[in-house]
Amino acid sequence: MNAKSAPHLEFAPPAPPGQQRAWLIAGLAHLVLFMALGLATAWKTQPQTVQAEAELWSAIPQAAAPRRQEPPPVPQPEPQPAPEPKPVKPVKPTPPPPPAPDLAQERLDAQIALEKKKQQDKKKEEQKAAELQRKALEKQKKEAQEKADKQAAAKEKKELAEKALEKKKATEKAKAELDEKKRKQEQSQKAAQAKADDAQADALRKENLQRMQGMAGASGGPNASGAALKSSGPSASYAGRLIGRIKPNITYPGDVVGNVRAEVEVRVAPDGTIQSRRIVQSSGNKTWDDAVLRAIDKTEILPKDTDGRVPPLIVLGFRPLD
Repeated sequence: MNAKSAPHLEFAPPAPPGQQRAWLIAGLAHLVLFMALGLATAWKTQPQTVQAEAELWSAIPQAAAPRRQEPPPVPQPEPQPAPEPKPVKPVKPTPPPPPAPDLAQERLDAQIALEKKKQQDKKKEEQKAAELQRKALEKQKKEAQEKADKQAAAKEKKELAEKALEKKKATEKAKAELDEKKRKQEQSQKAAQAKADDAQADALRKENLQRMQGMAGASGGPNASGAALKSSGPSASYAGRLIGRIKPNITYPGDVVGNVRAEVEVRVAPDGTIQSRRIVQSSGNKTWDDAVLRAIDKTEILPKDTDGRVPPLIVLGFRPLD
């Protein structure tokens, strides 16, 4: 029998019974027989006591003889009880010889055991493979879930970032529009203010020129009662005093080629505080123009004129070599 026919053994007819059972039955029968013989022998060895009486008669009647004096009966010894027979020891049956090994049955049993072990090992391997597959599926499922969670988190983060960016763009756009509107308004206001300042500056120049012309053509001494001299503009030295006050604050890096002139319009409050300044005529050198504007900002307050007043608007000229 080979391994290929092993799966069909479970449907084969049962093997013939061995000789052990037959030997066991024969031994028990002999034991019962010996015990019966022993009991029969013990029953026949018991002693038996037989008692009998007899009377004798003669054929011719005879005179009775005198009665013989019989001697007293000798007491007979009491019969001794027969010794009890010793029980017959049962003959111990000779154990049957061990049955000859059934090599075919042993090979069959070994093959069945081997096949059973193979099936058990195969079942264990299948269970182990199933467990490994289950763990692999669980790991794969866990990794897929983690990946999905990461993707969802990244998507949510991206959407939030896009919304924040859109909101920022909308805010910046609204701010830019507001700044542009404000810039245009300021530009328009500055243009209007510059136009008004130009008109006022022109009017002031004309007025100053007229006053200077009036001063040049006026006559009379200190006690003169005319209004021309008293109503004239700033004193002749006032512009020089202002330039002398501002010029020390000019910080100019480098040398200026030529004695260029920058004219600056300065708007002043009644207390002398400088409110604004602007270049009305550039010197052609932006560095010099910026240095003059910084010096005016640094001065902050202008001194009053000899009459205690400060002109609201004045044009000053600055040259680097003056």
